[in-house]
Amino acid sequence: MPKMNFGGVEENIVTREEFTLEKAREVLKKETIAVIGYGIQGPGQAGNLRDNGFNVIVGQRKGRSYDKAVADGWVPGKTLFSIEEAAEKGSIIAMLLSDAGQIAQWPKIKPFLTKGKALYYSHGFAINWNDRTGVVPPKDIDVIMVAPKGSGTSLRTLFLEGRGINSSYAVYQDATGTAKEKTLAMGVGIGSGYLFETTFNKEATSDLTGERGSLMGAIEGLFEAQYDVLREHGHSPSEAFNETVEELTQSLAPLFGDKGMDWMYANCSTTAQRGALDWRPRFKAACLPVMEWLYASVESGNEAQISIDKNSQPDYREKLNAELKEMHDMEMWRAGETVRKLRPENN
Repeated sequence: MPKMNFGGVEENIVTREEFTLEKAREVLKKETIAVIGYGIQGPGQAGNLRDNGFNVIVGQRKGRSYDKAVADGWVPGKTLFSIEEAAEKGSIIAMLLSDAGQIAQWPKIKPFLTKGKALYYSHGFAINWNDRTGVVPPKDIDVIMVAPKGSGTSLRTLFLEGRGINSSYAVYQDATGTAKEKTLAMGVGIGSGYLFETTFNKEATSDLTGERGSLMGAIEGLFEAQYDVLREHGHSPSEAFNETVEELTQSLAPLFGDKGMDWMYANCSTTAQRGALDWRPRFKAACLPVMEWLYASVESGNEAQISIDKNSQPDYREKLNAELKEMHDMEMWRAGETVRKLRPENN
């Protein structure tokens, strides 16, 4: 494996040039990959694996997701089955249900995890907190993970564009002696850009921290705070939204996503540079205690327990939809709908 320098720290990285698609097909040529769940990650991973020439079947309960699988070309009785049937037929069981779904379906799936099979995850949640989830795999199977660093939708879209999402990988249990090769083959098969090594514990804790932090929770909180301050001081909704969200997503994020934050700073006005450089440490000082608090809550298992408790409630979906509707109905995001309609590409 080639070593790559990440800001002065060397890490082992697996690329598609080193572990080729042809090699991945050879490693998994005798395997039947059963993708369990056709919700968020399932469609992207199953579709990419199928298009890359692997033997894939899907396990999904009847309902909207099942109908989507049929629409995507999965054939009932041939490549589309119930969860139990797919688990029985598969030699690599890809658990791509939601975390709550994995807990609920575990008693039905566990009997089919016979000696020599592999249990595959794209998130370390169920295994890392198995004292809370009850997901304790048999000792005579491989337990592996490839975790794309993006949504299932992006995984599929970028694959179709000839690109890929970077993924982490981990081996929790190697019963066959071939777990690592299977893991890397799955990573290449689903279309990963490159693969970097982690553990189930590190993936689970970093993932929950990121979702609650800079990726979703923190950035929405920051948007709301800035938008509200601008509105309270007399700025119009269109001005407040453009200065808070639109300029970031449409102009600045592509710049630092492409070449780094320092490059983006260097290509802004001197006034913007000075203000950003002066206020960056103040925001870091304000946010650091919250991030430490967040990480401690994740590491302790508290955040996992909150998710388990709330997501297992019978009215979870109704409550979630109500919370999302509350966000949708905020003036900021309603203003955003109008701003998006006015983008040149939409006119």
